Amino acid sequence: MTGGWTGTLLRVNLTEQTWRAEAIPDSWLRDYVGGRGLAARYLYEELDPTADPLSPASRLIFATGPLTGTHAPTGARYMVITKGPLTGAITTSNSGGHWGPELKFAGYDLLLLEGRAPHPIYLFIRDRRVEFRDARSLWGAGTNETEERIRAELNLPEARIACIGPAGERGVRFACIINDKHRAAGRSGVGAVLGSKNVKAIAVRGTGGVRLADPPRFLAAVAAMQRKLAESEGRKGMTELGTIQTIDLTNEFGGCPTRNFTDGQFEAAEQLNGNTLKATRLVANKACFACTIACGRVTRLGDGANKYLVNTHPRNWKVAVEGPEYENAWALGADCGVGDLDAVIKANYLCNDLGMDPISMGATLAAAMELYERGVIDESVTGMPLPFGSAEALVRMTEATGYREGFGDLLAEGAKRMTERFGHPELFMGVKGQEFPAYDPRGFQGMGVAYATCNRGACHLRAWTPAIETSGVMPPHATEGKGRWVAEEQNRTTAHDATGLCLFVGAGGITLADIAPVLAAATGFPYTEEELVRAGERIWNLERLWNLGAGFTAKDDTLPKRLLTEPHRRGPSAGVVVRLEPMLHEYYAARGWTPDGVPTREKLAALGLA
Repeated sequence: MTGGWTGTLLRVNLTEQTWRAEAIPDSWLRDYVGGRGLAARYLYEELDPTADPLSPASRLIFATGPLTGTHAPTGARYMVITKGPLTGAITTSNSGGHWGPELKFAGYDLLLLEGRAPHPIYLFIRDRRVEFRDARSLWGAGTNETEERIRAELNLPEARIACIGPAGERGVRFACIINDKHRAAGRSGVGAVLGSKNVKAIAVRGTGGVRLADPPRFLAAVAAMQRKLAESEGRKGMTELGTIQTIDLTNEFGGCPTRNFTDGQFEAAEQLNGNTLKATRLVANKACFACTIACGRVTRLGDGANKYLVNTHPRNWKVAVEGPEYENAWALGADCGVGDLDAVIKANYLCNDLGMDPISMGATLAAAMELYERGVIDESVTGMPLPFGSAEALVRMTEATGYREGFGDLLAEGAKRMTERFGHPELFMGVKGQEFPAYDPRGFQGMGVAYATCNRGACHLRAWTPAIETSGVMPPHATEGKGRWVAEEQNRTTAHDATGLCLFVGAGGITLADIAPVLAAATGFPYTEEELVRAGERIWNLERLWNLGAGFTAKDDTLPKRLLTEPHRRGPSAGVVVRLEPMLHEYYAARGWTPDGVPTREKLAALGLA
């Protein structure tokens, strides 16, 4: 180990209230780079894939990358790796803000939690010292209040805090870990795992820095990245309008999933888009550590938002809050048929404060709304009318879910379990138990194989095919070549995740070819683009092996019947269904796997995994 990494893992046994620092093998650093890759190796070695994700035996790993905490553009990211209670699969949930760099400054690449505390606690990590502090008085508090109270108790304004809200405490299967009040490790239920361990929060204060192997070469490589970002039109668009601008793109191509994927275009999309948000609700941009993009949106509610009061949180939140991003605006908006921006902003804030994934929240509610409109459930079950388009239902059901109150207790189980409960599993729109994000594969065929094969369940961040399907490289409704492209892109994004940089630098034209020299100068290892791609492939195959051990097979690499057999009736994707099989066959071949989706011995040997 030379630079970039600290070379140290902090292992905390919550049952025994002990901790120790451990050296990370140099070979693991080199082969898995950091972040998601390095943590996946630890999970593979230490957690039985068949274990209950909410049991004391489960492991929860917070992982930075070698570029986390450096001033490489967007060097803010950390990941949370565990077995997801929503899916039962390996989950790798990514967050920005300032918490990840602070863990690095305290001297650790990874934080590994094992066991279960005897009562609610929070951890306070101050450089090479760890304290176990009583958090019983914090149990039940929202994430905003939790952060403020811990910082006041520590009398340490510089402390960075990651915590759970009531949703994580109550085991909502898609509970988040929230840091810096509005940044989230957001998918698959990592917050429920932290809650199951009786950990309310992790406060960190680090006074160190990140050592670099070759500072002059690092500065030169970083400057080249910064120049490229500054000149990029894609970066400028993200800065001006944020991710929420994407709703115009998906709507134009018939790939904006609407009312639980029954349509591909939302008639009220303009009410939720980036221009509307900027013109009517935007207070300011917000950036994470070392970020020159500032895609975050600080927003306020409009004058008519008084009607969206909720029982437990009677404040109207006319103060500035953060969000929504595109995925959140889609899930809480178009997928539920809600075009009221104030309701979407408020529901998004509730998700942050209660600590829930807005994607799964909105998608699960959308499935419930379809059940309601079909007459499968009624007010005797839901406690209130639940039609598509109801802004009031959106806000009130979001709150009820975070507290597992009434019908919210069923929503808290996620769409797969909820639809199965009422005898209509076909209305679950997702893969491996995880709800789809905001791209309809009938509008973007490549997203079909990207969703079906993702190791953590339905996800858009492993291979975002609209990039090629709207650029003229591959037509959106074609299938040829997309299985191979998805496999290659999954390798690239996996390597990118391992570095500690945000994927959104890709919007500015930054690729692994730009990142490799920065990483090499930071670590002292002569990484090349090709070596990073190989590292990504190694990590992806390791995650696949873990999932196979958990009981997943090629039968789980599929899509809901609706997407395979029910075309849209109107719009640019009218008459189109997802033709998954040819893409999946091409994908397995590109990966060097068997037709049953199992990595071959030869492939594993080539990656050093045999």
